[in-house]
Amino acid sequence: MRILVTDGNSRSTLAITRSLGQAGHEVIVTSKAPKSIAACSRYCHEHHTYPDPALSRAEFVDSLVSLVEQLKIDVLLPVTDVCVLPVAEQRQRFEALCHLPLPAADSLDRAADKQAITTLAAELGVATPVSLTVAEPGQLDIDSLQIPYPVVLKPARSRVRTAEGWLYTGVDYADSARSLKRKLDGIPAAAYPVLLQERVSGPGIGLFYCFDNGRPVASFAHRRLREKPPSGGVSVLRESVPLNPQAHEYSLKLLGALNWHGVAMVEFKLDERDNTPKLMEINGRFWGSLQLAIDAGVDFPAILVRIASGETVAPIEQYRYGVRSRWLWGDVDLLLMFLLKSREELQLPAGHPNRLISILTVLCPWVPGQKLEILRLGDIKPWLHESLNWFRR
Repeated sequence: MRILVTDGNSRSTLAITRSLGQAGHEVIVTSKAPKSIAACSRYCHEHHTYPDPALSRAEFVDSLVSLVEQLKIDVLLPVTDVCVLPVAEQRQRFEALCHLPLPAADSLDRAADKQAITTLAAELGVATPVSLTVAEPGQLDIDSLQIPYPVVLKPARSRVRTAEGWLYTGVDYADSARSLKRKLDGIPAAAYPVLLQERVSGPGIGLFYCFDNGRPVASFAHRRLREKPPSGGVSVLRESVPLNPQAHEYSLKLLGALNWHGVAMVEFKLDERDNTPKLMEINGRFWGSLQLAIDAGVDFPAILVRIASGETVAPIEQYRYGVRSRWLWGDVDLLLMFLLKSREELQLPAGHPNRLISILTVLCPWVPGQKLEILRLGDIKPWLHESLNWFRR
């Protein structure tokens, strides 16, 4: 089959390209740049560019429709949010030309809204951190806040479309009323509503799924061993683990309520106080650590293509535990953070190992069961591309 994948500079796109190319499919990688990490792979059949979707969704969609038609694409796999959402909104144009294994646009939109998902979780009995929504600037009476410090600040959406373009938001922390006021005042009005949540201490666990029109087909879980930044961010070292039964039940409730179709990640923190998984967010797309799932035996890209082509796939429930995946240059970034920033600047939670232990842990070159995410001896060019870009920064 001829499969077009977007976001060529995404690590998940590289994992998709390798997976499907090894399975014998012709993988056409696309991106907004003339060079990309996935396009360097030996499993990339062709590479094409499109207009930046963050600047013009309409031009991006028109260009992608044209590519799908000209290249006679069988399956289209948009990868990151900035591509997934515009494609889902125009799905009729794409489905007239190819298979598109995405949920409905309103399901994607709801999953991307942390406020909406927190409300849905409460309705379904899914545990979440203690939360409060600040709908607009100046609304909160900080002195009456009942959430203990440190407080987590989460704009409801990670990306907000404005008249000037896309506004990217992130998670922040406040350890006092004064700090909270200052940080709320610094959030643009367009980024509201903002969720205030208690900070949950404990390991992060990710549960990953592939659904076929509301039916769970494949599931996988990993635990985060290291993150960049260490206060909470993208995982740079992770390990495959059994599904946490409670988190799995919560995830099936949430994705079932959204009538999910395709892939999704549901992220939790395992609260060290009572060992309860607390919902953090849902990502309705492929995730950055996708290669780990493939290495452990759950080939999500191949499964999704089988579903897209109309095959009824039997549930896949077994995979290897204890497989580790390390994003090497992400880990180097983490090492530099520990070397150059103080504990306060890193906003580390209570109980986090001290700087020396953290540095020595990152410097450990290898442990049994560990694989490098990008560096593969049979397909080395993507790692060379990434390394060159890292040194150019």
